Amino acid sequence: MTAGHSFTLGQTAVVATTARALWLPATQTLCVSDLHLGKAGRIARRGGTMLPPYETLDTLHRLATVIGDLAPKMVICLGDSFDDLDAADELLPDALTTITQLQSGRFWYWIEGNHDAGPIRIGGTHVQSLTHAGLHFRHIATEASSEVSGHYHPKHGINGTGPARPCFVYDANRLIMPAFGTYTGGVKATSPEISGLFGPKAIAVLTGPSAVAVPLKRSPPPRGSRGKFY
Repeated sequence: MTAGHSFTLGQTAVVATTARALWLPATQTLCVSDLHLGKAGRIARRGGTMLPPYETLDTLHRLATVIGDLAPKMVICLGDSFDDLDAADELLPDALTTITQLQSGRFWYWIEGNHDAGPIRIGGTHVQSLTHAGLHFRHIATEASSEVSGHYHPKHGINGTGPARPCFVYDANRLIMPAFGTYTGGVKATSPEISGLFGPKAIAVLTGPSAVAVPLKRSPPPRGSRGKFY
């Protein structure tokens, strides 16, 4: 079992790994979301703040490490894999070679996101959504049950203290993935656009050195209590 937090979504056993990837042990499937490859180039192309142009290879090298550890038979990239469609066309040869090597010998699915909606000229299968192992994979959450999505880049801290970490958020019906990409910001998992999608027993799984599972929604203090709560 890889390092992470194990739970069941629908009828499917999954692991929220410390590396921001989801692992399905029964089918040896790896899922990552929001790689945002080519973000530095896209920002430069549009006249924005210049960023060091290393994020694409850094993201791919981290993905290669996870794939090397787990040897998945299938990889699902859950949308916004590229910061826009031009970014997919502008990938440098080193990045394209790395992607080709990672895809070799396994099924590879690119699910389209809002940044990269449309066909790309890179190997793998391009789909709008995917149903696999009893779960529904798409970029942005809908009303479906047993759903895995991304898009929001959720982050959360422990008891309201310390730096927020990229996190998974899940309840009995759905899971929202953290962003895997190197240059990806985040939204507080307690924000209405994220927390409003979940029931009162939702869990946030913080990534990083260890996987830390904490309740997403704060419980009110006992009546008459004056202590702080988070």
